[in-house]
Amino acid sequence: MSDIVLVVGGRAVTAGELTLSLIGLAVLMLVVLFVALRRQAAARAMEAERAVIHAQEIEERMGEMARIQAELTGRLQAMAEGLGARQNDLARQLGDRLDGMSTRIGQSLEGQTKTTMDNLGKLNERLAVIDSAQKNITDLAGQVVTLKDVLANKQARGAFGQGRMEAILSDGLPRTGFTFQPTLTNGKRPDAVIRLAGDSRGLVVDAKFPLEAVTMWREAHAEEVKRLAAQRLRQDIAVHIKDIADKYLIPGETQDMALLFVPSEGIYADLNEHFDDVVQKAFRARVIIVSPSLLMLAVQVVQGLLKDERMREEARVIQKEVSHLLDDVSRLTDRVLALQKHFGQANEDLGQILTSAEKIAKRGGRIEALEFDEATAPPPLAKLPLKGSSLAAE
Repeated sequence: MSDIVLVVGGRAVTAGELTLSLIGLAVLMLVVLFVALRRQAAARAMEAERAVIHAQEIEERMGEMARIQAELTGRLQAMAEGLGARQNDLARQLGDRLDGMSTRIGQSLEGQTKTTMDNLGKLNERLAVIDSAQKNITDLAGQVVTLKDVLANKQARGAFGQGRMEAILSDGLPRTGFTFQPTLTNGKRPDAVIRLAGDSRGLVVDAKFPLEAVTMWREAHAEEVKRLAAQRLRQDIAVHIKDIADKYLIPGETQDMALLFVPSEGIYADLNEHFDDVVQKAFRARVIIVSPSLLMLAVQVVQGLLKDERMREEARVIQKEVSHLLDDVSRLTDRVLALQKHFGQANEDLGQILTSAEKIAKRGGRIEALEFDEATAPPPLAKLPLKGSSLAAE
């Protein structure tokens, strides 16, 4: 073991010394490891003890929380029962009021529905009468193709056109929808004025069509005579159209156009076929030439407008009633909220009363616990003056 193994710092180290050094180092490491293990075991024991103490504290807190939870559960159950009873009363009262309101609304809607159905029934009857009158007028218009076989003189022909126009308007429109021969602001008197729905301006209808030139043109056989009759027809119609535009188109009082009534479908067809320039000239002058069928069509359009106006009036009435109904519902909501507020105030007052009762009970217990001698017994409570005393103050 005296063999030199290595040299450290000029000193020779033998194998025995090296072995002893290694053994000492191992022993030192074992000692250090033992000390570390002891410290770790002590720390673990301390940690376990702390965990046990912490678990006990948690268990105590859980028990306290369970006790508090049980108390809260009892109180909440009692409050829920009281609120449930009050809620049932409120629901019953609210249901009664809503039932009464539903009954009134149902009766009102039923009455309005009945009135509307009656009006629609009357309107259907009127439309049936108008359809029948229109059929009769159409049959009559098919028979009257010329004015030659109707009447001979000028005044009679004018009265015939006026009569046909008045018959069409009277059968197709309500009495308030037209006026015969009214006086305008300029002093002129048209044959008729149709009142349009939603517009204060009237639609002028003129029935004084110049039939003499038409009759002459239709009866002419020679080309020269027919040409002269056509020239006269154009002149007469142009003069009459100008008179209508000058007399009856009044801004703000009448519509921007007027109707020139031709009392014969045949004459109207001849005008559109052979005198298209006359029709176009009248259109540019804002005068529309109409036949009996076209006038009836215009009357039907006015009927639709009047019907729409009546429907809008009924809709406005219904809308007004619905607005009143919504106002009633809004007032009901406000009253229910006020009732809910009163219930909340009552609950708060009951809580204060219970608090006062508990205080009175505690004071009564303290008074009952006091001991008095028989000689110094106090007078009965009914005879004690409470005003100004400490008990009254408390």
